[in-house]
Amino acid sequence: MHDDRTLVEGRLKRVLDERIRPAVYPESVPLDVAVWNAPGEPVPVEEGIAAAPEPVAVGDMWGAPWGTSWFTVTGTVPEEWAGRTVEAILDLGFDENMPGFQCEGLVYRPDGTPVKGLNPRNQWVRIGAPAEGGEEVRLHIEAASNPVILDYHPFLPTQLGDKETAGSDPQYRIARMDLAVLDESVWQLVLDLEVLGELMHELPADGARRHDILRAVGRALDRVDLQDVNGTAATARAELAGVLTTPAEPSAHRISAVGHAHIDSAWLWPLRETVRKVARTTANMTALLEDEPDFVFAMSQAQQFAWIKEHRPEVYAKVKKAVTDGRFVPAGGMWVEADTNMPGSEAMARQFVHGKRFFLDEFGIENGEAWLPDTFGFAAGLPQIIKAAGSKRLLTQKISWSQTNKFPHHTFQWEGIDGTRIFTHFPPVDTYNCSMRGGEIAHAAKNFKDKGVARHSLAPTGWGDGGGGTTREMVAKAARLRDLEGSATVTWETPEEFFTKAEAEYPNPPVWVGELYLELHRATLTSQAKTKRGNRRSEHLLREAELWAATAAVRTGHPYPYEHVDRIWKTVLLHQFHDILPGSSIAWVHREAEKVYAAVAEELNGIIGSAQRALAGDPAAGRELVFNAAPHERHGVAAGAAAAPTDGGSAQLTERDGGGFVLDNGLLQVEIDARGLVVSVYDIGAERETVAPGQVANLLQIHPDFPNMWDAWDVDEFYRNTVIDLTDADAVTAVDSSGAAVRVIRTFGDSKVTQLLTLSAGAKRLDIDTEVDWHETEKFLKASFPLDVHAERYASETQFGHFHRATHTNTSWEAAKFEACNHRFVHMEEPGWGVALVNDSTYGHDVTRTVRPTDSGTTTTLRVSLLRAPRFPDPETDQGVHRFRHALVPGASIGDAVREGYRINLPERRVPGDAEVTPLVTVDNDAVVVSAVKLADDGSGDVVVRLYESTGGRARARLTPGFTAASVAATDLLERPLADARRTELEAGSVQLTLRPFELVTLRMVREA
Repeated sequence: MHDDRTLVEGRLKRVLDERIRPAVYPESVPLDVAVWNAPGEPVPVEEGIAAAPEPVAVGDMWGAPWGTSWFTVTGTVPEEWAGRTVEAILDLGFDENMPGFQCEGLVYRPDGTPVKGLNPRNQWVRIGAPAEGGEEVRLHIEAASNPVILDYHPFLPTQLGDKETAGSDPQYRIARMDLAVLDESVWQLVLDLEVLGELMHELPADGARRHDILRAVGRALDRVDLQDVNGTAATARAELAGVLTTPAEPSAHRISAVGHAHIDSAWLWPLRETVRKVARTTANMTALLEDEPDFVFAMSQAQQFAWIKEHRPEVYAKVKKAVTDGRFVPAGGMWVEADTNMPGSEAMARQFVHGKRFFLDEFGIENGEAWLPDTFGFAAGLPQIIKAAGSKRLLTQKISWSQTNKFPHHTFQWEGIDGTRIFTHFPPVDTYNCSMRGGEIAHAAKNFKDKGVARHSLAPTGWGDGGGGTTREMVAKAARLRDLEGSATVTWETPEEFFTKAEAEYPNPPVWVGELYLELHRATLTSQAKTKRGNRRSEHLLREAELWAATAAVRTGHPYPYEHVDRIWKTVLLHQFHDILPGSSIAWVHREAEKVYAAVAEELNGIIGSAQRALAGDPAAGRELVFNAAPHERHGVAAGAAAAPTDGGSAQLTERDGGGFVLDNGLLQVEIDARGLVVSVYDIGAERETVAPGQVANLLQIHPDFPNMWDAWDVDEFYRNTVIDLTDADAVTAVDSSGAAVRVIRTFGDSKVTQLLTLSAGAKRLDIDTEVDWHETEKFLKASFPLDVHAERYASETQFGHFHRATHTNTSWEAAKFEACNHRFVHMEEPGWGVALVNDSTYGHDVTRTVRPTDSGTTTTLRVSLLRAPRFPDPETDQGVHRFRHALVPGASIGDAVREGYRINLPERRVPGDAEVTPLVTVDNDAVVVSAVKLADDGSGDVVVRLYESTGGRARARLTPGFTAASVAATDLLERPLADARRTELEAGSVQLTLRPFELVTLRMVREA
């Protein structure tokens, strides 16, 4: 025997699907359709509208992959439709199950004015409400035939991810092009029944409220004449009025709905297509704002606003007006929704600098939250950066994707490495594409972890990634859920309004200390190695460009390249988007990124070279200067230049008994065996071996790499179950170089590795230069360093400091971090002695510890992740030649790790000249690191210095400008004076600073006229 709910739900579904929804548009007439296919890349609107289209019909195929087709639809509203609501139904061949991942369109009037976007669940264009009858209709549709690449599972390799390999077969079939009458009474009945049916499904089986709804829905369905739905819809709606107006319980969970359309700035489409996705979505949302007075929409990513401003000024004008009205809210204050694990210190800071400045300049708005719903975890240095940018809150949803541990809070204070706390919210609705379904609303209320002390949560509402944003149906459902018994209450509010209420009701939320680690998508720290190398190189070239350009401007009056540096920063920041830098985009995106990074390097090297030539003096003097951009002294100079050093000692290479070589420079003695493996790295001064007994270091290892899902994103822990050690060498030879060096060549599969291991004179480090010609499939390449160190934790560099992780797996939280992120170094130590491994372009790593049965000593093994070979979404991921630089630094303190990390990323530059280039600023404590020296962004000529405490301890330091400073002030990241600034008075031409562990400080110095 069926229960009543099952019977009513079954009846409701069939009647809705087969009778009521089809009656929303009871009458229709076809439109005439013609199409012109743009021959290449998208064309300007006026060109598309002016083109001569050819007739086509419903049912015809259209759209080569990544093509653009301009449809023209024409028709006449029947005279008998006068006084009724008329809409054009324009279905390009949508699959409603995949909004945002297929074809899309933007509708224009004949004069080029944008009307709204077309998306799978938003196919209508209003013609008249009411129509006059007899109107001539002419609309143009800029339709993008983006191929369907994501089918969730299985993820199959596809060549559709690049225009160069996608072919030209048409992808879509025109489904419907009609003028139709909209029966608003039936449309409202659909929403009434959907809301009540979805709510009923979530209510307790034995509850009175469920039975009230059950009976009301049954009565309403009884009133529907299945042969005259339009004539009986109003009567059916009357039966539902009572249950739709019963107010919610006073204790009901309260949801702030924020209109939203998360748009990946690139992912399964190239950057150029995102420009159009944003235009379509914002055209939709500004139109919806005009129709719905309670609706509020928020959009993050200043880059996306900038794209509309540049490419669709007519849409931007509507956006700007809606922003002024307070209904279209710029959110997040970042240039893009960036990855936050891998961007370096300055890059993470500049995400906020450029994002917030754009919103201030364009709209006069400064928002207080970071908005990162989809970013793959959050580095422990981020809270301080958010605060230093003048913000105080964070929203994300992605941590709900973690596969091992359920995060214990939805609203909490997040504490970073320096002690800064940020009020943080994870929407319990567990999606950033909420559609106001009853199941979603009920899940948010049930799932909310902070019941009893708080009851506010946020629901980002709308289809993203080109799905068109919030729909009128979502707004209509939210209106019914505003105050409805059995449901959480729903109110359209801005992020600011939500956070203000949430903070007020929860003044002492729990605290989470350290990184917000996503227990998923760990392989994004390694995929697309060339993109990651391009990012790291660009970050350090930007440091050099600003430093030397500022020094040349102050010293010689050389013009400072404000506009060039600003533009390049924005380009680099764009490519830190959370599907570009993590390596999870289609081939087209990464192919373009490689070209962009090459162009960035060329331009920045030009800026650096020009500034250094202005500083170097006479190039014909027969001397050579060495420029050091690192914050620590090398050859007697930091952040300046001096004459090239003369001979600084020697390093010896001798043959090793049993084959191989011994390298010795008086500081380290390194043994490389006949297989080219490092069997000993002996710290002579400490009388201490680095490599664990019986182990070999710099051991390349290959694992199979076929995760359960999300190929480019994931590595699953079972990959460790199978490993091949690459111990066979084709050649192990001594190399004539400036130090003692050995070249090792290995081949495996279809790939080849060439490594140069160098011990330089006077350097307490073993440099390892690796070139891999990689042609493997679904494999993971790592380099292993088993260290004779007893350490229960280790340090990884992050933004403006470092973060400690456990080497053990005492809890599931620790065990889940089997692949983690570092910036320039990983460091581990036992009291009195440590080891660092520094790098110039890698991020992923793992650390394990074992106890040796022979002597009960501990081996702590650090493995760096070099390359992967997933086949989705880019089937050729990482194929080709790659270069990496690492250095093993025995006896290293954390300060040594910081220094060597900068050294390997900022090699010295040699320039002909005879001038001494003194630093623009000096700091007398190596623990206090200068991360940026530049001229102020406002063009005033003031010198801006950013510095931080790098070792995790208290530090006193004296900063001395190499010029006459009239005043100095502590500022935020946007270079605005802080109201509660520390003492920064100049005393005898310098500033005395006292810093907390990892504290970040920005100083602005006015030069004396």
